[in-house]
Order: sequence, then C-alpha cells, then structure tokens
Amino acid sequence: MEKFIYKKSAGITALSASMKEFTYKKHAHREYAMGVTLRGIQQYNLDGHKQLSYPNGVMLFNPEQTHDGMAHDETGLEYVMLYLEPELLQEITGQKELIRFADPILYDAGLEHKILKLAQAILNEKEEVLCNELAVTLTDRLTKTELDKSSKKDNKLILKAKEMMHSNLQDVLKLDEISFELNLSKYKFIRLFKAYTGISPYQYFLNSKVEHAKQIIGKEKDIYEAVAACGFVDLAHLNRHFKSIYGTTAYEYMTNMR
Repeated sequence: MEKFIYKKSAGITALSASMKEFTYKKHAHREYAMGVTLRGIQQYNLDGHKQLSYPNGVMLFNPEQTHDGMAHDETGLEYVMLYLEPELLQEITGQKELIRFADPILYDAGLEHKILKLAQAILNEKEEVLCNELAVTLTDRLTKTELDKSSKKDNKLILKAKEMMHSNLQDVLKLDEISFELNLSKYKFIRLFKAYTGISPYQYFLNSKVEHAKQIIGKEKDIYEAVAACGFVDLAHLNRHFKSIYGTTAYEYMTNMR
C-alpha cells in the first residue's frame, strides 16, 4: 500500500514513505534532501545516473538536483527523508557558502542514526527544542562527509532563465520571451536547459509551480491561495501534479502539516 506522511518542526520537513507501484515524476527540490532506506531498494536517476539505495543506505540530494524515484522490485520500499532549506542549513552550520555533497549514497551508520533520530522526533511530534538540538548534531555530522569541492555552477543563461520562470509562476511558460531575452532560438534554449538541468524547461516550470504551492500551503495553510498564486486551473489540477512529485495530494499534505 502506498503511504506518504509529512510532518514539520524546527523548519525541517520529515517524510515517512511506503510504496510499491508509485513512481515519482522527474523533478528537483530547492531544499537539501537526506534520507535512509529502511526496507527494499530505492531506485532513482540522479543527474542522469542510475542510483540504487539498499537498506541502511543514506541518500543525499543537493538543491536543484533532478531525480525521479521508485521501488526497484515488487517487494516494495520503505524510507524516511528530511528536507532542509539551504538558508536553514547555512544558519545551523554557520557556513557562508552552500555545501554540496559529493556522494549521492553513503553507508555510514553514524549519519544514518542521526537522520533517523531527527526524522522520528519530527514525525512523532516531539518538542521543537529537541528537534533543534537533533538538527545541530545531524548537520555537524553532515559537514564531516566528503563534500564536492568542484561543484558545477549553473550556466549564467540557465540561471537567468530560472529567474524569469520563478518571477512568473502564476502565468503560463513564455518560452519565446525567455529565449528572446537570452538571444537563443527556443529550440537551442530547450536543448541547453535540458543539458544543464536534466529536465525540460516546461517540466522545470511546472515543478517550480508545485514547489511554490507547497511553500504557500506550509506558511499560509490555504490551499486555494496556492491554486490561485501558482496559476493552476483548479484544486484538482494542483493535486494531480502535486501527487506526482510528493506522493500525496496538496490537501492531504496541508492536513498532515497542521
């Protein structure tokens, strides 16, 4: 049976997931994501490379890393994830520069334990002060993992395109306007964007709408404000795309986050 439970505390979102046939659509988060495979094998493509996380595998995702996700076989999959905004991770660690993880999957018992402990505290709705303390111990351990010293920075044109998309999330994607502003044909822009991000401009734009809707729901607890602000036709339209990325509808997500 498919089950996705989200809870939030201390600015960190925890997910407990159990799935068998569900498949995440290719997407990216603006947050850091880190989790542990509890049962089964987690299969996903990350930046175009196939990954397999076995039980006790620690999965690390940098912001804006494109990926999908599914159970590797018919036995199904159980795992937990934590999502931290880049600004929050910087605040906790005290580092000015954004860190980037070098390895997508680690088998590190100490790191696994700290992720599970924080996830369980959030999911079980323990006191926020405890979650804050566990977040500090986790991030202290994270900064001791091997980091990417030569992280690939977005091409300036791609960064500008992303900024233009994010400034018009309530509207439809204006591909002609973006490509004109970048002095590229729209076909060359599509190829360039996909080469850098692993995802098409349209899918990135749609995913960004869903991501923004999630932020509005988390802050305002108003699902219809999210529908209007992000340019979805109606709640069913938002729910369909929300579920393809988060495994649950926007309404179910809002209910769990209260």
